[in-house]
Amino acid sequence: MGKKSRDIENGGINRHEELEQPFIQPKRVVAHEDGDSGNTIKNGSIGMVLLSTGVAVCGSFQFGICVGYSAPSQSAIRKDLRLSITEYSMFGSILSIGAVLGAFTSGKIADSLGRKGAMRVSSVICTAGWLAIYFAQGAILLDIGRFLTGYGISAFSYVVPVFIAEIAPKHLRGGLATLNQLFIILGASFTFIIGTIISWRTLSLIAILPCIILVLGQWFIPESPRWLAKVGREEEFEVALQRLHGKDADVSGEKAEIQEYIVTSQSLPKANILDLFQRRYIRSVIIGVGLMVFQQFAGINGVQFYASETFEAAGFSGSIGTTAYACLQVPITLLGAFLMDKSGRRVLVMVSAAGMFIGSILVGISFSLKGDGLLLDWVPILAVSGVLVYVAFFSIGMGAGPWVIMSEIFPINVKGVGGSLVVFVNWSGAWVVSYTYNSLMNWSSSGTYYLYGAVCVLTILFVAKVVPETKGKTLEEIQASLNP
Repeated sequence: MGKKSRDIENGGINRHEELEQPFIQPKRVVAHEDGDSGNTIKNGSIGMVLLSTGVAVCGSFQFGICVGYSAPSQSAIRKDLRLSITEYSMFGSILSIGAVLGAFTSGKIADSLGRKGAMRVSSVICTAGWLAIYFAQGAILLDIGRFLTGYGISAFSYVVPVFIAEIAPKHLRGGLATLNQLFIILGASFTFIIGTIISWRTLSLIAILPCIILVLGQWFIPESPRWLAKVGREEEFEVALQRLHGKDADVSGEKAEIQEYIVTSQSLPKANILDLFQRRYIRSVIIGVGLMVFQQFAGINGVQFYASETFEAAGFSGSIGTTAYACLQVPITLLGAFLMDKSGRRVLVMVSAAGMFIGSILVGISFSLKGDGLLLDWVPILAVSGVLVYVAFFSIGMGAGPWVIMSEIFPINVKGVGGSLVVFVNWSGAWVVSYTYNSLMNWSSSGTYYLYGAVCVLTILFVAKVVPETKGKTLEEIQASLNP
């Protein structure tokens, strides 16, 4: 048996021999390996890890509700508050503006207040936003509320996958982190369905419930041990580590690895945004930013936000198509969560992008046929099939994969600033795509989807050339592969 002592930044691995242990050890059962040290945790359990993940993804559910809220409530809000289409468009898009601004502070909040503290702050901000929407009698308070929810979910989009990555065993890390994407989809689907049967004001009150559950649930879960160790709260660090693995677990090996990791990272100067472009971090930045650029510019937010209009433009029922869209995402994302730790992140993202390419081409062909007046009976079939293929393959890999990889590739001393940059790029891309979608469709419906298909091809090439596989690796091993 050997204990590995790793240099986090340079990827060096030194082996120190230990006395060989007896092959049979009564009363000591191997339960799992810890998330980032590679040590075997004996007599451990994952119950607290699962509970902690369940509480954290309430933030993801809140994310989905915020994103999905404007679609089912559009006509009712415009009628009740007498909003013009321009005023409602501002209400829809200001969510992304709030999220872009929130990206600048999300990493810093998570680093200064802790992962749990950041989730509490986000919950309070989102709650204030929903109350503003509920009491709105005009566009101003409505927009303020929407802006606040955007700011709040920006922090959720960063801190939830990071928190899960820091507490999860390495053999479950990808699957558990994918639950972030699953609960975003569940939140959006919940809003699509419930929003059609209750008023928009009632829906805004119901949207507060995930925030309440998250805040209350945090009384029962520990803080990230790695964050506690980083800020020097040694006693709390040990208690949190023990709670995560169970009171009978032997966590001495993982404790030593984390402490060594922290000592090495703290020997480095405090990072700022410019430090990310140093040689030791630049590949992590290229991977994180690149994946978010390709995720967004493959068109997901345009396809998602305007799915109903796309179906109707192709001559298909918008309500039926949107319902099929929402129902398809949940089981496919569950499949993606299972495959994330089986097939690996890299392969899954490439397969996902390939499927999105096929879906984009099918939709593009449908609009080309419609424009030329050919095979008109096939136009709605191809359009619906293409959108559903696109969404299914996005859900299986490109939805969650970039976020999972983002939570793994940055060393802890730059994780906050690196995460903020990645979240900023993601939300900026989301705004650009959603803002330009209608203009592109007016320019050329088929050309829009051919363009998205081309981005999918570039995604495959980028992942194949640049992105390493992180499945089953400790954070130290990931750093070694990034800095050979």
